Amino acid sequence: MKPAWHLLDAKDQVLGRLLTNAAELLMGKHKPSFTPNLENGDFVVVINAKEVVVTRNKATGKIYRHHTGFPGGFRETMYKDVMANDPRKIIIKAVAGMLPKNKLRAVRLKRLKVFTDDKHPYQNQFAVETK
Repeated sequence: MKPAWHLLDAKDQVLGRLLTNAAELLMGKHKPSFTPNLENGDFVVVINAKEVVVTRNKATGKIYRHHTGFPGGFRETMYKDVMANDPRKIIIKAVAGMLPKNKLRAVRLKRLKVFTDDKHPYQNQFAVETK
């Protein structure tokens, strides 16, 4: 079965509410033929990533943390800094956290395409525009 392409516009959308739809489309949960152990999801293109909205005080208080694996390698980055440098990383990290932690996670994340503005090279692919 050929995967469909879905376009999600992040302009003035709440981050989590928008991306739960993206995660479901990537997993294929919207299809009657959904099987958890098979890859039957669709492609998702998210545009206007720089204009996504977060609620409450997350814009000033949210911190992304990771460890490099080396001694003293604990790193923290504020939401506003990530948003200023590369807003696509916020969306990719949020969707990755919503997908099951298994071998299909990387395959599904490859089907997620994120762009900071409304220009993208996939104009001809869309049969479905998801709101």
